[in-house]
Amino acid sequence: MACLAGGRVVHAQGNTAIRFALDRRFDALTAPFLAAQDKGHFGTEGLDVVIEPGNGARAMLQRMAAGAQDAGFGDINALIRFRDENPGADLKAVMIVHDRPGYAVIGRKSRGITTAPASLEGRKLGTASIDASFAQWPLFKALNKIDDSKIRIETIGLPVREPMLASGEIDALFAFGPSTAVSLRARGVPADDIVLMEMAEHGLLLYGSAVIVSGKLIASKPDAVRGLVRAVMRGSRDVAVNPGAGAQFVLRRNESAQAEVERDRLAAVIERNVLTPYVRTHGLGGIDRERWAQSLDQLALAGAFRDKARAGDAFTDAYLPPASERMF
Repeated sequence: MACLAGGRVVHAQGNTAIRFALDRRFDALTAPFLAAQDKGHFGTEGLDVVIEPGNGARAMLQRMAAGAQDAGFGDINALIRFRDENPGADLKAVMIVHDRPGYAVIGRKSRGITTAPASLEGRKLGTASIDASFAQWPLFKALNKIDDSKIRIETIGLPVREPMLASGEIDALFAFGPSTAVSLRARGVPADDIVLMEMAEHGLLLYGSAVIVSGKLIASKPDAVRGLVRAVMRGSRDVAVNPGAGAQFVLRRNESAQAEVERDRLAAVIERNVLTPYVRTHGLGGIDRERWAQSLDQLALAGAFRDKARAGDAFTDAYLPPASERMF
């Protein structure tokens, strides 16, 4: 397993080094990977994995395409678009982590927001420019016939989204739904005033975030890719069984994180986004081919593909363990 010596990363001799990029800071959503590292699952698979935080899916994909990272965790729909826009980029998702995407609009009942998408009309919404939920806004508003000429959308920084909603400066925001709802409660927003409008509840069939690897790693070290997936599976199982312990992996790397908040965020994400009915039946990591095809059709509604076949070839199940080993 990798360790630090004099500020340098030192790898165990003979192990395969993998530079693993996140699309976000260290938080509850990244706990499965941190667990795999801290509990030695990567080392068991003969891997030395260095995990680096990031700032958005597209930036993470660009780093991977440039060869700065070998693998990562990010939004699969961003990957689909990236492949379509960059024919030379050979990146593939090898494991679906969020079978149900966390794309959502989170608002306050006291500000006139309900679970009906039409309630957004006449309101002020906040979003970060890199937010994955906001990236699906064109599709969401088309599916739900929302008149966005009646909506004011303000681009704001990630750190101020939740405080602005809590203070009433905005009526709703785009974010990863279940975890953001927990954060708002921690900020003192009454639970019965929080409205979680999950896009998956309003027509979106898309998948969420996934483990993504470079074509170079697949071609040169396919067994390392299989080992990476197995290790992440174990880490996912660890934090699903004990979200409290999962939160501690986050706290070791994020001084501003709060144990109870990260525990509750992790538990919410596991329940809503990871252990879906499909995953409980078929195991974590794979896709339903019919749903995949339908999700590509939906993405095309928001913007035509240059090469839909290449874009849609963004996922492979060739490196997943048998379904019996992916059950929770």
